[in-house]
Order: sequence, then structure tokens, then C-alpha cells
Amino acid sequence: MATDIFLLNISGQDKPGLTSSLTSVLAEYDAKILDIGQANIHDTLSLGILFEIKSGKTSAAVLKDLLFKAYELGITAKFSPITLKDYEGWVGMQGKHRYIVTILGEKLAAQQISEVTKVISEKNLNIDSIKRLTGRMSLVKEEDYQRASIQLSIRGEINDKAEFTSKFMEISKALDVDIAFQEDTMFRRNRRLVCFDMDSTLIQTEVIDELAERAGVGAQVKAITESAMQGEIDFNQSFKQRMKLLKGLSEEVLKDVAEQLPITKGAKRLIDTLHYYGYKTAILSGGFTYFGHYLQKKLDIDYVFANQLEIKDGALTGGYLGDIVDGNKKAEYLQLLADKEGIDIGQTIAVGDGANDLQMLNLAGLGIAFHAKPKVKDNAQSAISSIGLDGVLYLLGYHDRHIDLLNE
Repeated sequence: MATDIFLLNISGQDKPGLTSSLTSVLAEYDAKILDIGQANIHDTLSLGILFEIKSGKTSAAVLKDLLFKAYELGITAKFSPITLKDYEGWVGMQGKHRYIVTILGEKLAAQQISEVTKVISEKNLNIDSIKRLTGRMSLVKEEDYQRASIQLSIRGEINDKAEFTSKFMEISKALDVDIAFQEDTMFRRNRRLVCFDMDSTLIQTEVIDELAERAGVGAQVKAITESAMQGEIDFNQSFKQRMKLLKGLSEEVLKDVAEQLPITKGAKRLIDTLHYYGYKTAILSGGFTYFGHYLQKKLDIDYVFANQLEIKDGALTGGYLGDIVDGNKKAEYLQLLADKEGIDIGQTIAVGDGANDLQMLNLAGLGIAFHAKPKVKDNAQSAISSIGLDGVLYLLGYHDRHIDLLNE
């Protein structure tokens, strides 16, 4: 039996029952739906239906009835005939690799989206869908915390991923926008464990610098900390140097510093949402267990691995107990927790800002450099620098409506 293939494109004011009315017409002629997709922007509908129908009188009749129904509904209908060769070529694209590109910023401008999609086009990749992940933005009411994100689902072959993502990095730096690139794999849709660095990630300070200020050695310790985070000196060496400078600091100071820790914007929203959807969370820190456990209670974190301060007679000795939690150790703990939870390492996410986070960021299924040092940002899989820690949720594909369920 000879058949025809048509693409029906509908546009106009959205209204209840529109899709039902059109598909009812197709049902009367026993049409076979090959694909269907719909988008709605500001109550304006864009609907596409790819269908197969018997050639001849049946084909002509269904087009006539669809046009009449569209007229009744006050919408515009356009038909495009599709050849069997073109259809089969389109079907053959199903085997191509799929990727997700997420664009994040306080606000998104046309130029940012234009530059990102230009890179995609230059690589002959198809954009299958574009989805807004953040809620609608008021033009009258000033938002306390502005954020915008869209997600592009793309398809095709990428021969040089490093060169491809480097172009996104150039756009990110030039236009002040975050662009995350991920393979759309089974693991991306099934992440189960999120591990955070603590200092300058979950909290907006370096605890050891705060302690140093109280001990009167702030400038010395800050200089060592910065050099270590930039990757200029070995973390273990810097840790021992800084610890010695804290010798004699009263244990009472620890409690005071803990109670004043500045939680990073979006951290609570992120962790509450992760727990709501069944994720496990962990702190993997080169900082101290005293503050990690404080945050664990405050934010409801599942696991904490950090350095343990040695305290004698109510004061710091300048020493520590156990192994130093450096970059190697963080990666070890990430693998340990994945094994404990019975998940593949591809189902993990790691978030950090310093050079000592790079190993766990590159081991995780998704590594995110958060407001990170240049060396870390340049060597991580993804980066968030424009908004708060809850930006991680958009890289996971969550829409604000999924997140705001917690507040209902």
C-alpha cells in the first residue's frame, strides 16, 4: 500500500482541547503518528505532528479536514511533504551520540545564546530541543536572587570534544556566562551521590584563614592558603605549615567560628532538593571535621571526611590526627562512598573550587568547578561561576517547578 508522509506544523493561541481535536481528525483516517512535539511560549502554541497516511484520496481528504479544523480553532496549519528517503535518513540519526548543553547566568542575553548555538551549528550538530529550566522572570519586580538557565539537547558526532568545549570556555569568559557540556548517558539521568568541598564551596570562607585571624597570624596563613589553592605549592606541605602557626589557639574559638560560618548562596536549596529526590550527600574537605560536623547537622549532610585537629588542654597543638585529606584522599573517599552506596562512579557528582579538588572532580561522573580558581576552572568538566550552588540542580536537568515542590 502506497503511503504519504507529512509534517503538520501548528501555530497560534493555545487553548484546551486543541491537540485532541487535531489528532481526532487524523484518527478518523487511520493515520500513523511517527513523531509529535509541542512547545508553549507566552500562551502561543507551536505543535508539530509527523504522520503517515494512505496515498491518494485519503491523503487529500485528511489535509482538507485538518485545514478546516485549524480554521475552526483559529490557528495556522502548514503542511510539508516528507520523502521516504529523508524520513529514513532522519530515523538513522537515532544512533548518533546525544549531549546536553546547559547555559547558566544571572540573566541570559541573545548574544550568549547566539554564540553557543553558533558553535553547535559549526560542528553540524542538531538541536533536538531547547528547554527553559528557571521560572519566568518579572520585568517589574526586582528579584533578590536572579538566575536563568536553559538546556539544549543536541545530537551528532563530535570528533574533538576538547576543542569543542574549549570554544564554550572562550564564550564563557568573554560573555560572563556558564556553559556546561555533558554526554546524555544513562548515568547522567541517574546520579545518586553528590560530594562537596567545604571551604569556599559549601561556605564562603576558608576556615583555616578565620582561625588564623583569631590567632594573630592571618596574613601568613592566607598567603599559604592562596598559594595552595592555586596549585603553586603542595597541599600537604602547606597544610603542615599552616597548622604549626595555629598552635596555642583556644578550643573556644572553634565554636565561635563555626556559629558564624557564611553558608554559600543556594546551598540549602540544593541540598534540600537533593535529599527530597533521594540523593546522598557528602563533605570531602581539606578543612576540619569540627566544622564539617557542624555543617552536617545544619544542612543534613550524610557523610563527612576531613582533617581532625589535635587538641590538648583546651588548645590546638599545631598538629593533626590521622592522614591529611589532600587531593588524592578526596578522590579515594569519593570512590569509597560510591562503592558503599553500590553505585557506579559515573553516578557521582563532585563540586569544589581548589587545586586539591581536581582529582575528585575528574574522577566523578560530573565534576563541577564552583566559583573556582582559574587553573581549576580550566581543567574541570563543568563550571559554575555566575550563580549560587543551586546551579548544580540545573546541570542535573531540574526545572524550578521540580525544586519549588519543597516549598508547597
